[in-house]
Amino acid sequence: MTVALLTLRLYAPWVHSLKEKRMEVKSLLTRIQNQFNVSAIEAEEQDTHQVIVLAVAALAAGTAQADSILAHIQDFAAAHTEAEITSAETEFL
Repeated sequence: MTVALLTLRLYAPWVHSLKEKRMEVKSLLTRIQNQFNVSAIEAEEQDTHQVIVLAVAALAAGTAQADSILAHIQDFAAAHTEAEITSAETEFL
């Protein structure tokens, strides 16, 4: 069994308040959790308006399956938000 962690850093230039950011983050986290049955949180930069850092954890049978799941999540996040993904880090435990 493999535990996989994906950390996505996004830039949302149109966000000018924490309320706007919370709406975007909550929407994206809920969609990811419902679509992929994974755990997802806002991990860092919670007080910075235009930077969103999401951490997603998934369990898989093997590294190849975990890598595939995380790739699909990254593609899904890119397609379902206007924010630009500036970095994506993958870690296997």
